[in-house]
Amino acid sequence: MTMALGPLAIDTYLPAFPAMAADLASDVHTVGLSISLYVFTLAIGQLVAGPLSDRVGRKRVMLAGLAIFGVASALISLVDHVNYLLALRALQAFGGGWATVCVPAIVRDRLSGVEAARFFSLIGLIMIIAPAVAPGLGSMILTGLGWRAIFVFLFCYACLLVVLLPPVVFRGAAPQPAHSAAVSVWQRYRAVFATRPAMRFMVLQSLCFAVMLLFITHASFIYQGHFGASPGMFSIYFGANVVLMMVANLGNRALLRHFPPERILRWGLTAQAVGIVLLLLVTSFAPQLWLFLPAMMLAIGAMGAITPNTQACFMEFFAQHGGTAAALLGAAQFSVAGLISAASALLPESVGAIVLAQAACCLPCLLLVWTLRGSPQAS
Repeated sequence: MTMALGPLAIDTYLPAFPAMAADLASDVHTVGLSISLYVFTLAIGQLVAGPLSDRVGRKRVMLAGLAIFGVASALISLVDHVNYLLALRALQAFGGGWATVCVPAIVRDRLSGVEAARFFSLIGLIMIIAPAVAPGLGSMILTGLGWRAIFVFLFCYACLLVVLLPPVVFRGAAPQPAHSAAVSVWQRYRAVFATRPAMRFMVLQSLCFAVMLLFITHASFIYQGHFGASPGMFSIYFGANVVLMMVANLGNRALLRHFPPERILRWGLTAQAVGIVLLLLVTSFAPQLWLFLPAMMLAIGAMGAITPNTQACFMEFFAQHGGTAAALLGAAQFSVAGLISAASALLPESVGAIVLAQAACCLPCLLLVWTLRGSPQAS
């Protein structure tokens, strides 16, 4: 549920972009910048909170992050100018980064190897359901109560997590790493960066996430602007793009019984590349929605097998400094993807340009994964 905080914060208000732009005397493009800003600031929050959670414990950091997220969500529901929206989205993301960075660290604290990969896949399933449901939920709230109620909902969700986490996740006191207080933040990050084989997975995760974030950022333009979908149909089309992600995630959990995570990761990245090639062909020769939608479903759906296996392969190297490693992975993922997403605003306003940007992110991932030799070993 904590990991679902990110997809809910990003995807729930997508159908409300036109209404928000009109109410705040702005435009959809400026409101859309709040996504890139959220993702980028989330990375900063993770960089701060990861080493802090290694030092003072996961529970304190998670609850503090949820409090920041909740307060910012409540304040966003009261804004009357787009600049206030952007500033508070940054604060909201900072708190969200504090909360979510602890989850991979908790998994690595308690599990390793294939067991960790299967649990990351379970978390991934929840994160697939959240973005699939979020636009429809946001559309219902928008229709019945207006766009401000969407952020009231996010405030209530954060409050619910504050109530549930202590008795459910933190029932017993987790032991702190030995001499954790004596290790500085820089020493923790230096130890993570020194684990060079893990860096391949960090780069791969960042670029793969950029493929998905490019779609999320421009989804409203693609389906509502280019293909002329209504807000209700946009929710359906957006949800359709994550249906295959759920299938891939469930298939990944089954495949992990028989194959190592890095092999399934290769298959997932290859499937994403095939989807992007199909998108290039469709946008170039037959730009029709019924052809575009399944190709995008394949490209985005493959993330259901890519993300959990990349996380598992990366975190396997870090029996110590798990919070710092998770922070670096999350920060790299969100900052690189956020910068790429923000830079995509400079592209020509066309679906073809967006797909080409996705292809430019996917190609290095293929090179990285198909030159991988051997399995990661826990350090």
